[in-house]
Amino acid sequence: MISSLRGEVTAVTLSSAVIETGGVGLLFNATPNTLSTLQVGAQAKVHTYLVVKEDSLTLYGFATTDERDTFATLMGAKGVGAKLALAMLAVHTPDALRQAIAAKDTAALTRVPGLGPKGAQRVILDVGDKLGPLRGEGELEFDLPAATDEANPQVVAALVGLGWNEAAATGAVLQVTTAQNATDVSALLRAALRNLGAAKRV
Repeated sequence: MISSLRGEVTAVTLSSAVIETGGVGLLFNATPNTLSTLQVGAQAKVHTYLVVKEDSLTLYGFATTDERDTFATLMGAKGVGAKLALAMLAVHTPDALRQAIAAKDTAALTRVPGLGPKGAQRVILDVGDKLGPLRGEGELEFDLPAATDEANPQVVAALVGLGWNEAAATGAVLQVTTAQNATDVSALLRAALRNLGAAKRV
Protein backbone atom coordinates (compact mmCIF):
# COMPACT_ATOMS: atom_id res chain seq x y z
CA MET A 1 0.00 0.00 0.00
CA ILE A 2 1.41 3.42 -0.99
CA SER A 3 0.42 5.67 1.91
CA SER A 4 2.19 8.88 0.88
CA LEU A 5 4.32 10.53 -1.78
CA ARG A 6 7.00 13.16 -1.30
CA GLY A 7 9.01 14.75 -4.08
CA GLU A 8 8.96 17.26 -6.89
CA VAL A 9 5.66 18.06 -8.56
CA THR A 10 6.22 17.58 -12.30
CA ALA A 11 2.66 18.01 -13.60
CA VAL A 12 -0.69 19.30 -12.40
CA THR A 13 -4.00 19.09 -14.26
CA LEU A 14 -7.55 19.83 -13.16
CA SER A 15 -8.05 16.25 -11.98
CA SER A 16 -4.60 14.78 -11.34
CA ALA A 17 -0.95 15.48 -10.65
CA VAL A 18 2.42 13.76 -10.89
CA ILE A 19 5.05 13.70 -8.15
CA GLU A 20 8.50 12.32 -8.93
CA THR A 21 10.07 10.34 -6.11
CA GLY A 22 13.10 8.10 -6.38
CA GLY A 23 13.32 8.82 -10.11
CA VAL A 24 9.78 7.57 -10.72
CA GLY A 25 6.88 9.86 -11.58
CA LEU A 26 3.68 8.68 -9.91
CA LEU A 27 0.34 9.99 -11.17
CA PHE A 28 -2.55 10.36 -8.75
CA ASN A 29 -6.11 11.65 -8.96
CA ALA A 30 -7.14 14.33 -6.46
CA THR A 31 -9.77 16.90 -5.55
CA PRO A 32 -9.50 20.52 -6.78
CA ASN A 33 -8.71 21.57 -3.22
CA THR A 34 -5.69 19.27 -3.01
CA LEU A 35 -4.51 20.10 -6.53
CA SER A 36 -4.66 23.83 -5.77
CA THR A 37 -1.92 23.33 -3.14
CA LEU A 38 0.52 21.85 -5.69
CA GLN A 39 2.89 23.80 -7.92
CA VAL A 40 5.01 22.39 -10.73
CA GLY A 41 8.67 22.43 -9.75
CA ALA A 42 7.97 22.64 -6.03
CA GLN A 43 8.43 19.94 -3.40
CA ALA A 44 5.23 18.49 -2.00
CA LYS A 45 3.82 15.65 0.03
CA VAL A 46 0.43 14.04 -0.43
CA HIS A 47 -1.24 11.23 1.50
CA THR A 48 -2.38 8.51 -0.85
CA TYR A 49 -4.79 5.63 -1.23
CA LEU A 50 -4.32 2.91 -3.83
CA VAL A 51 -7.45 1.43 -5.38
CA VAL A 52 -6.73 -2.06 -6.71
CA LYS A 53 -8.94 -3.68 -9.33
CA GLU A 54 -8.43 -6.73 -11.51
CA ASP A 55 -7.48 -4.62 -14.51
CA SER A 56 -6.08 -1.44 -12.95
CA LEU A 57 -4.19 0.24 -10.13
CA THR A 58 -5.33 3.81 -9.45
CA LEU A 59 -3.69 6.14 -6.96
CA TYR A 60 -5.56 8.96 -5.19
CA GLY A 61 -3.83 11.80 -3.38
CA PHE A 62 -4.99 14.03 -0.53
CA ALA A 63 -3.66 17.10 1.24
CA THR A 64 -4.39 15.62 4.69
CA THR A 65 -4.67 12.21 6.29
CA ASP A 66 -8.20 13.15 7.33
CA GLU A 67 -9.25 13.53 3.68
CA ARG A 68 -7.60 10.21 2.77
CA ASP A 69 -9.20 8.35 5.66
CA THR A 70 -12.58 9.91 4.88
CA PHE A 71 -12.21 8.78 1.27
CA ALA A 72 -11.51 5.21 2.38
CA THR A 73 -14.45 5.20 4.80
CA LEU A 74 -16.87 6.56 2.19
CA MET A 75 -15.94 3.75 -0.20
CA GLY A 76 -17.15 1.32 2.45
CA ALA A 77 -20.71 2.47 1.79
CA LYS A 78 -22.72 0.41 -0.67
CA GLY A 79 -22.70 1.94 -4.13
CA VAL A 80 -19.87 4.38 -3.40
CA GLY A 81 -16.83 3.89 -5.58
CA ALA A 82 -13.67 5.94 -5.83
CA LYS A 83 -15.12 8.44 -8.30
CA LEU A 84 -18.14 9.22 -6.13
CA ALA A 85 -16.07 9.35 -2.93
CA LEU A 86 -13.70 11.82 -4.60
CA ALA A 87 -16.66 13.92 -5.80
CA MET A 88 -18.01 14.01 -2.24
CA LEU A 89 -14.69 15.40 -1.03
CA ALA A 90 -14.63 17.89 -3.90
CA VAL A 91 -17.93 19.34 -2.69
CA HIS A 92 -17.60 18.89 1.10
CA THR A 93 -14.77 18.94 3.64
CA PRO A 94 -14.49 15.88 5.89
CA ASP A 95 -16.09 17.82 8.75
CA ALA A 96 -18.97 18.93 6.54
CA LEU A 97 -19.56 15.27 5.67
CA ARG A 98 -19.47 14.32 9.35
CA GLN A 99 -22.07 16.97 10.11
CA ALA A 100 -24.31 15.99 7.20
CA ILE A 101 -24.19 12.28 8.04
CA ALA A 102 -24.72 12.84 11.77
CA ALA A 103 -27.69 15.13 11.07
CA LYS A 104 -29.03 12.75 8.38
CA ASP A 105 -29.00 15.73 6.04
CA THR A 106 -29.74 14.12 2.69
CA ALA A 107 -30.13 17.55 1.06
CA ALA A 108 -26.50 18.39 1.81
CA LEU A 109 -25.28 15.02 0.57
CA THR A 110 -27.24 15.19 -2.67
CA ARG A 111 -25.30 18.32 -3.58
CA VAL A 112 -22.74 15.80 -4.79
CA PRO A 113 -23.20 14.88 -8.47
CA GLY A 114 -24.29 11.29 -8.90
CA LEU A 115 -25.59 10.95 -5.36
CA GLY A 116 -29.38 10.89 -5.20
CA PRO A 117 -31.66 10.74 -2.15
CA LYS A 118 -31.56 6.94 -1.91
CA GLY A 119 -27.80 6.89 -2.26
CA ALA A 120 -27.49 9.60 0.38
CA GLN A 121 -29.62 7.57 2.77
CA ARG A 122 -27.42 4.54 2.13
CA VAL A 123 -24.30 6.59 2.91
CA ILE A 124 -25.88 7.80 6.15
CA LEU A 125 -26.76 4.24 7.12
CA ASP A 126 -23.50 2.59 6.10
CA VAL A 127 -21.06 5.26 7.27
CA GLY A 128 -22.80 6.24 10.50
CA ASP A 129 -20.22 7.44 13.02
CA LYS A 130 -17.25 5.80 11.28
CA LEU A 131 -15.82 9.19 10.30
CA GLY A 132 -15.28 10.04 13.96
CA PRO A 133 -15.76 13.39 15.73
CA LEU A 134 -15.52 16.83 14.17
CA ARG A 135 -12.00 18.19 13.76
CA GLY A 136 -12.78 21.89 13.59
CA GLU A 137 -12.96 22.33 9.83
CA GLY A 138 -15.80 24.04 8.01
CA GLU A 139 -17.10 24.14 4.47
CA LEU A 140 -14.65 25.33 1.84
CA GLU A 141 -15.39 28.96 1.08
CA PHE A 142 -14.66 30.39 -2.35
CA ASP A 143 -15.27 33.86 -3.71
CA LEU A 144 -17.74 33.86 -6.57
CA PRO A 145 -16.77 36.50 -9.13
CA ALA A 146 -19.13 38.15 -11.57
CA ALA A 147 -20.43 36.43 -14.67
CA THR A 148 -19.08 36.62 -18.22
CA ASP A 149 -20.06 35.07 -21.56
CA GLU A 150 -17.36 32.43 -22.14
CA ALA A 151 -16.89 29.17 -20.23
CA ASN A 152 -13.42 27.68 -19.82
CA PRO A 153 -13.61 24.26 -21.54
CA GLN A 154 -11.00 22.71 -19.22
CA VAL A 155 -13.03 23.59 -16.15
CA VAL A 156 -16.26 22.35 -17.77
CA ALA A 157 -14.55 19.06 -18.64
CA ALA A 158 -13.28 18.67 -15.08
CA LEU A 159 -16.78 19.21 -13.66
CA VAL A 160 -18.24 16.70 -16.12
CA GLY A 161 -15.55 14.27 -14.98
CA LEU A 162 -16.73 14.75 -11.39
CA GLY A 163 -20.28 13.85 -12.41
CA TRP A 164 -22.19 16.99 -13.37
CA ASN A 165 -23.86 17.17 -16.76
CA GLU A 166 -22.37 19.50 -19.36
CA ALA A 167 -25.16 22.06 -19.23
CA ALA A 168 -24.94 22.47 -15.45
CA ALA A 169 -21.14 22.57 -15.58
CA THR A 170 -21.10 25.20 -18.31
CA GLY A 171 -23.62 27.34 -16.48
CA ALA A 172 -21.64 27.20 -13.25
CA VAL A 173 -18.39 28.12 -14.97
CA LEU A 174 -20.05 31.05 -16.74
CA GLN A 175 -21.33 32.37 -13.44
CA VAL A 176 -17.90 32.42 -11.82
CA THR A 177 -15.70 33.49 -14.73
CA THR A 178 -14.28 36.98 -15.20
CA ALA A 179 -11.76 38.24 -17.72
CA GLN A 180 -9.39 38.96 -14.85
CA ASN A 181 -9.18 35.38 -13.50
CA ALA A 182 -10.14 33.40 -16.61
CA THR A 183 -6.65 31.88 -16.84
CA ASP A 184 -6.65 30.64 -13.23
CA VAL A 185 -8.35 27.33 -13.94
CA SER A 186 -7.87 25.96 -10.42
CA ALA A 187 -9.63 28.96 -8.89
CA LEU A 188 -12.39 28.72 -11.48
CA LEU A 189 -12.93 25.04 -10.73
CA ARG A 190 -13.13 25.58 -6.99
CA ALA A 191 -15.49 28.53 -7.40
CA ALA A 192 -17.69 26.56 -9.84
CA LEU A 193 -17.91 23.69 -7.36
CA ARG A 194 -19.05 26.13 -4.69
CA ASN A 195 -21.57 27.61 -7.11
CA LEU A 196 -23.02 24.22 -7.99
CA GLY A 197 -23.34 23.30 -4.33
CA ALA A 198 -25.12 26.55 -3.54
CA ALA A 199 -27.51 26.05 -6.43
CA LYS A 200 -28.56 22.61 -5.13
CA ARG A 201 -29.33 24.06 -1.72
CA VAL A 202 -32.00 26.35 -3.18
